[in-house]
Amino acid sequence: MLPQPGTVAEPTDARYPFALITGRLRDQWHGLSRSGTVESLWAHASEPVAQMAREDMDRLGLAPGDLAYLTSRRGTVLAPVQPVDGLRSGQVFMAMHWGDEVLGGASSTGKRLAGVNALTTAARCPQSLQPELKHAAIKVLKAELPWGVWAQAWLPLAQVHLARQTLEGLMAAFPFASCTLFGRPETGVGLQLRAAAHQAVDTALLERIAQVLGIQGQGALSYQDARRGQWRRARLQDEGAAQLLQGMVLAGDVSAQAWIAPLLQERQNAQPLRRALLQAGARPPVPVVARGATVCSCEGVAESAITGLLQRCAGDAAQRLQQLKDGLRCGTQCGSCVPQLQRMVQASLANA
Repeated sequence: MLPQPGTVAEPTDARYPFALITGRLRDQWHGLSRSGTVESLWAHASEPVAQMAREDMDRLGLAPGDLAYLTSRRGTVLAPVQPVDGLRSGQVFMAMHWGDEVLGGASSTGKRLAGVNALTTAARCPQSLQPELKHAAIKVLKAELPWGVWAQAWLPLAQVHLARQTLEGLMAAFPFASCTLFGRPETGVGLQLRAAAHQAVDTALLERIAQVLGIQGQGALSYQDARRGQWRRARLQDEGAAQLLQGMVLAGDVSAQAWIAPLLQERQNAQPLRRALLQAGARPPVPVVARGATVCSCEGVAESAITGLLQRCAGDAAQRLQQLKDGLRCGTQCGSCVPQLQRMVQASLANA
């Protein structure tokens, strides 16, 4: 029987209590076949996540960044979860772009996971034949995958496509994996791999990941503790009096990515932190200043820069928005970040 007008094809119930909503991201387009190859368009949303209401995450014992199983009547995906204020309790949002070339892994039977469309329904409108891809009933369960892999590296543009394809082929070796880009035209193109497993994987697989990312050879810094399942490798490059981090692989305890990522992506001097790169822990021995989340992808303007300028702005909302455009050039190109800029302006007015 076809669903009645005004109803969804698959309503939620006690077994599948969450409504999965899918849609496009601000800076990406459909299957990422074109926009997904532009490194700067990953700045605003850098990797696949599932967004949930804060109260739902609290109830399920999920912290920001935790991995969770999202399961519908058709399949399961694994993804990090993040709280967002714009969703009602009982809703989960996941972008339509996260296919198996970006979000992957393997099930307990070894079957490769199929990205977000493993969850969506094939039901369609009888008149237009439009499939109802934007709503499905799912359940959410916290995943316990304590052993992780995090890798980032700058690569020559000519090598990025092949390296990305090779890493995509390795994603099925983990229960969870994602592969994304980062960077800007003036800084180059970088490749990131995130993965998680129930226990340490074979060292040969980690060596293969490091090889694909060019983190090997003379001058590479390495550490391995097989008993604890810890493995790290870094490659630095001399740049005048400084040393820049060109690539890094963490395996086991990956909490150090919190400070290593901005060190690598923002090309800060890593020389004072050489020894710390091979140590576990989320805190560096000396502070690493991160520029924060990117708001304007076109001009590479970070949230911290916008917040700092707003503290010095005066006038009404329109005047403050224009001061942001004049001072930082954010919102002056494609304009997709303007709604977020307007919300930040309103917040600054309320705080003032």
